[in-house]
Amino acid sequence: MPLSRARRRPPAMNYWPGFVDALSTLLLVFTFLLSVFVMAQYFLSRDVGGKDAALTRLNKQIEELTAILSMEKGGKEQAQQSLAALTATLEATRKERDALAAGAGAAAASLDAEKQISAKAAAQVEFLNQQIAALRSQLAAVQEALSAQEAKDKENQERIADLGSRLNVALAQKVQELARYRSDFFGRLREILADRPDVKIVGDRFVLPTEVLFASGQADLTPEGKAEIDKVYAALAQMAKEIPPEIAWVLRVDGHTDKKPISSPQFKSNWDLSAARAIAVVQYLVGKGFPPRHILAGAFGEFQPIDEGDSDEALRRNRRIELKITDR
Repeated sequence: MPLSRARRRPPAMNYWPGFVDALSTLLLVFTFLLSVFVMAQYFLSRDVGGKDAALTRLNKQIEELTAILSMEKGGKEQAQQSLAALTATLEATRKERDALAAGAGAAAASLDAEKQISAKAAAQVEFLNQQIAALRSQLAAVQEALSAQEAKDKENQERIADLGSRLNVALAQKVQELARYRSDFFGRLREILADRPDVKIVGDRFVLPTEVLFASGQADLTPEGKAEIDKVYAALAQMAKEIPPEIAWVLRVDGHTDKKPISSPQFKSNWDLSAARAIAVVQYLVGKGFPPRHILAGAFGEFQPIDEGDSDEALRRNRRIELKITDR
């Protein structure tokens, strides 16, 4: 019974071989797919690497093209500028050509005028050459005349030197002659004024104290002063007649004061007083007939004292009128 039951149970199914086969098949498929994937990755990476290199080359070419394009643009701008400059130059050349063409006629006329001017200039040069030749002839004549004149001047210089020597001798003789007349005049004055011990002769000057001629601080001759001048005039008039006219002489009348200052409505200083007194004597002598061309007035104030003292006597001596005959 049991055996029959055992024979009757269906046999159990074995799934493992099929599973192994399925797993093997799956593994083979996976291996195949992995191989395909690896191959695909290999080819893809190779393609990508090639594309990167190509892209790099392409970028480099793009940069080169960009640089070339920039250069082309710069060259184009430079070419445009050159073209503009050439155009302007061409335009200026055309204008110059037109101006030259327009001025050709004027140039021809100017050339004719220049030829005429050149002909006139040549004529003027010829005329100037003739004048230069004439001037040279005149210059030679002038040189000859100058040479003759130099010789004559040398002779004249010798004559002048001789005349100068003679003149110096003559002047010395005239001075000696004038000194003789002056000595004679002083001798006569001594005789005329012998009774006046205060009237003196100092060197070549005849000295009269102002007390004899003027009141104190005044420049008008007193009657007594005029009488004294009259005595002097007698000797002066005789001397003036005796001196030859070729002797240049003059009678100086010099006024002097003492050192005491004076200030009055009439005289602002001693110089004014001494000048007024000298002029008064000159005018009185001229009024009596003394020749004006042989007399002059001088004024020294207090600056030419004959006595440096401060006593009354020294001051009195410094107040004076001096007469001096000298050459003119």
